[in-house]
Amino acid sequence: MARTPLIAGNWKMHLSPAEGAALVTALVPAAAATTAEVLVCPTFIGLAAAANAAAGSRIQVGAQNCYWEPQGAFTGEISAALLKAAGLSHVLLGHSERRQYFGETDQTVNQRLVAALEVGLVPVLCIGETLAEREAGRLQEVLRQQVTGALAGLDAARLATLVVAYEPVWAIGTGVVATTAQAQEAHAFVRSLLVDQLGAAAAAAVRILYGGSVKPDNAAELMAQADIDGALVGGASLKADSFAAIIAAV
Repeated sequence: MARTPLIAGNWKMHLSPAEGAALVTALVPAAAATTAEVLVCPTFIGLAAAANAAAGSRIQVGAQNCYWEPQGAFTGEISAALLKAAGLSHVLLGHSERRQYFGETDQTVNQRLVAALEVGLVPVLCIGETLAEREAGRLQEVLRQQVTGALAGLDAARLATLVVAYEPVWAIGTGVVATTAQAQEAHAFVRSLLVDQLGAAAAAAVRILYGGSVKPDNAAELMAQADIDGALVGGASLKADSFAAIIAAV
């Protein structure tokens, strides 16, 4: 079935609010010229400025994380409900950097995902293996654990808006990119996991993005693969020319 491509930019801990707003403004023409959806995910302090700059355009704005409780004494956290109230549409969940540096687990990713769904945010579930795991032949084991853990207790109806982003950890920010064959193989396996979890029809509708050193010169080849439905872009999303070129490559 036809799936609308999604090109998402994860700005990580980069760009001031003013810089982010300027970048969004510069991206408006590229977003208008494509049939793909375009998403930017600024820092928490940059969300309002980016959303204001995106108003009236085809650019959507999402957050990089959320907490699972709707409110309470959780200093430093942001709830899904607050993100929704701020006018955001998406939230990244389970990024490998969150897992690596901040102790997130499949269980806490599941809790965050449930919270995002409850308020109507589109969850972008990030999964992926480390180089050691791939070299040990554990690719499928790791992906199965991450997908089933994150989606535990959820059915196809609740996951109708789910987006998955496959990012091999060894390719994030390294300049190394999986070959198109490696990427497609992993995406096809992830879709098979979704079939097991959600059924064939629902799994066929889920967009699976590729992340990991996506750049203008490799985007088109990656996007041409049968099970790759867009990209989660890191460093190349921080500059208007490179991110616009990736958008145009779809």
